[in-house]
Amino acid sequence: VQLQASGGGLVQPGGSLRLSCVVSKSILSFTSMGWYRQAPEKQREWVAAITSGGVTNYLDSVKGRFTISRDNAKNAMYLQMDSLKPEDTAVYYCYTQGRGGSYSWGQGTQVTVSS
Repeated sequence: VQLQASGGGLVQPGGSLRLSCVVSKSILSFTSMGWYRQAPEKQREWVAAITSGGVTNYLDSVKGRFTISRDNAKNAMYLQMDSLKPEDTAVYYCYTQGRGGSYSWGQGTQVTVSS
């Protein structure tokens, strides 16, 4: 499985970005999909996930600001990030979790929130 993440960039505090993750096979085959992030000198941190049934979950610090969604027809997943803060600065990685529990990862996209 190959995942291609895109949409990162430089944005001012309070701004928005939309990350995309395109998967090389039908995303209906996965138990869940989501995003992690890793800030400089910090451990990778789970951010959000969406199940095959459309149930979503979020890291507490992004609730109300980030929205995860999926488009089964396009084999794609998105992370709409609003009201961005400097502490959201990180490399964001998309992932899929297969029904057997295996994970696949995208290459990461840099998000920088700075004035």
